[in-house]
Amino acid sequence: MPVPSGNRASVELRVAALGLILPPPPIPLGAYVEALETGNLLFLSGILPIVDGKLAMAGRLGENLSVEQGQKAARVASLKVLAAVKQHLGSLDRLKKLVKLSVLIATTEQFTAHAAVADGASNLFVQLFGPESGHVRLVYGVQSLPINAPLIVDAIFEIEPAN
Repeated sequence: MPVPSGNRASVELRVAALGLILPPPPIPLGAYVEALETGNLLFLSGILPIVDGKLAMAGRLGENLSVEQGQKAARVASLKVLAAVKQHLGSLDRLKKLVKLSVLIATTEQFTAHAAVADGASNLFVQLFGPESGHVRLVYGVQSLPINAPLIVDAIFEIEPAN
């Protein structure tokens, strides 16, 4: 089945055409909300790669996790981002584009493949919005993350006004 594309194509249809299944939305680990809408922007909190209530993988890149495992964790967290968006907006079809993607990665001091790990998230959003849409990205390594998560993904989306 061809994947619909372009600005007018439904994000929900693209998700279905890609065979993506959204996981349950994330649950905050503290006193904050997962999504906050202001004007035509939707801000997402840092989302962890959690599957079935537990981390898909734990640890640090360059220590006990490979680049490929990091890419998988970034994709899992990005699907959770989409689940949080859908919970907040009611439909992914209000999304116009991804504006900014940030990926915080727990790494060793010697690890340098941050961009390759973050591509696990970026590539998913390029599949959904197309390469012409583009997004800016910030990627950096940190010493540790909550609950021994290997990474956190947060995002800012441009959204359509509510009807």
